[in-house]
Amino acid sequence: MSSSAVAPLPIPVAPRLWPGLAFALIGSVAFSGKAIIVKLAYRHGVDAITLLMLRMLFALPLFVGLAWWAGRGKPALTRRDRLTVLGLGFSGYYLASFLDFAGLAYISASLERLILYLNPTLVLLLGLVLLRRPIGARQLIALAVSYAGVLAVFGQELKLQGDHVMLGTALVFGSAVSYAVYLLYSGEEVKRLGALRLTGLATTVACLLCIGQFVLLRPLGSLAAVAPEVLWLSLLNATACTFAPVILVMLGIERLGAALAAQCGLVGPMSTILMGIVILGEPFTPWLAVGTLLVFTGVWLLARWR
Repeated sequence: MSSSAVAPLPIPVAPRLWPGLAFALIGSVAFSGKAIIVKLAYRHGVDAITLLMLRMLFALPLFVGLAWWAGRGKPALTRRDRLTVLGLGFSGYYLASFLDFAGLAYISASLERLILYLNPTLVLLLGLVLLRRPIGARQLIALAVSYAGVLAVFGQELKLQGDHVMLGTALVFGSAVSYAVYLLYSGEEVKRLGALRLTGLATTVACLLCIGQFVLLRPLGSLAAVAPEVLWLSLLNATACTFAPVILVMLGIERLGAALAAQCGLVGPMSTILMGIVILGEPFTPWLAVGTLLVFTGVWLLARWR
């Protein structure tokens, strides 16, 4: 192989790092605000199916526009691409979102965010089960540390809140597994379509599925009973906590690279915990502090020992 083929990638200069850091950090915090908005909306008596539909209804034109913009001048989708996008949209954005919204009715925003932060560990485990990718001893240690942290927070919340925490935890863990499936199988399609085009298309599929689910399971007249606050919260969720973070994180990755942008994602769970305490009045306990530290440590070790 010629030397030109292995030339090192240019390192971003310092002035370019700051906008990238800002994009990645703001995007991570905005993503994390979703759980807070959902918990606030539940105080107005709305159910998960209706709340998710409203979020996706408001987000649909934005992601259709994103898919169109990212696909300009690109080849048309093949039959294989269309089937893959349908599967990824179902797993990564419809099923994962529905289970997450349903679970948030039973557990705190802090526990939800820590469970979802286990995604890298779930991708590793699914790679072992589905693709027969081996796991090393050090990776097993990282997994054990991460799950010990979640179990610590889960045990404390179960003691304080009651048995319904088990259902909420199972639902959100199912959401994390569903999104991990998306991450595991989306790599090749990202190379074919590009990250923004795939995100726009897959999320459009999810939006249509969520709207269709509502039409099948709820009378249209039930929307008249939805509180105005829920509509405004759903609009905020769709724009500031769903669409905008996608763009911001992509801009951050473009300027920082995937590794550094991923490290900025550590801010997400911390911001959720802080917003949960300040906005929702969720308790901050020593078990939550210990559990959060263990989850962060486990995910950091997993990235370091990969």
